Amino acid sequence: MDEPALFTPVSFRDVRLRNRIAVSPMCQYSCEDGMATDWHFVHLGSRAAGGAGLVMTEAAAVEARGRISPSDLGIWSDDQIAPLARIARFIESQGAVPGIQIAHAGRKASTARPWEGGGQIPEEKGGWRPVAPSPIPFLENEVAPEELTVPEIRRIGAAFAAAARRAVEAGFRVLEIHAAHGYLLHEFLSPLSNRRTDEYGGPLGHRIRALCDVTWAVREVWPAACPLFVRISVTDWAEDGWDADQSVLLAGRLKPLGVDLIDCSSGGLAPRVAIPVGPGYQVPFAERIRQEAGIATGAVGLITEPEQANEIIASGKADIVLLAREMLRDPYWPLHAARRLGSKLAPPVPYRRAF
Repeated sequence: MDEPALFTPVSFRDVRLRNRIAVSPMCQYSCEDGMATDWHFVHLGSRAAGGAGLVMTEAAAVEARGRISPSDLGIWSDDQIAPLARIARFIESQGAVPGIQIAHAGRKASTARPWEGGGQIPEEKGGWRPVAPSPIPFLENEVAPEELTVPEIRRIGAAFAAAARRAVEAGFRVLEIHAAHGYLLHEFLSPLSNRRTDEYGGPLGHRIRALCDVTWAVREVWPAACPLFVRISVTDWAEDGWDADQSVLLAGRLKPLGVDLIDCSSGGLAPRVAIPVGPGYQVPFAERIRQEAGIATGAVGLITEPEQANEIIASGKADIVLLAREMLRDPYWPLHAARRLGSKLAPPVPYRRAF
């Protein structure tokens, strides 16, 4: 019997995923000084043992002030390589591909962990002054971020490239640039958060410059044999904001820069917007960018059922599906989905008597 579409392998450059299921980057807010811990080893390792084709780390900040919270993962220091390398080795030993997302939180930095309220941490209480394209806070009651100068923008681009070099050393084989959810690179894209009048603001070609510059710098140091993904918010869900038409144009610009897949999420830049949340509500974005920009896409967002995920792949709406909270609920979702869909995906040998 043929394998269900969800369980067919797929290759990006020289990297082959055993199936189309990816563990989406999910912040754990459990680091100290940006260092991955045993929590991350067990968390990510269990998803690899659970049968996913690609296991992505949470967003790893390219500089300390680019963390969402003081407890975020980092990749701004060589000291952070060793614990990440241990995780990457174990993921690969379980037949999955290790991936890492690199990021800068921009104006949404210096916040408390969600279970501690999530509000902005002032400098006098251990926080720091966030930076952004323009001095516009995410929420009206927050301290305005410091506007980045052009030299600072370029230094952050170099920090992304340095992070990519560390990811190579740590053994990751897929790299994703985070340009979604209202974080720094998304802030440059959206006219709601970018009011600059220099070469990084104004018309679309200027607003995408920061992301294109970062992409070029990262691709220069990231191995040619390994794929590069970019996560974007396809729409802000807000009037006069970033939208799907601009996302299609952006995807067309990123592809010749060496990007292999667009990870299609949405929202996060503007607070209190109405989002039509429902099963697979972001899948049409992945389908449109795949068709109109001619680039591979990943679908993410309320993908919970094996049949639903299989249909997304079988119908050509996306090339991979990325599961987030469903993977928190069930690290072995791929193995359970394989059983339901009739796939031959096998669990690790010590677990086979349970399947």
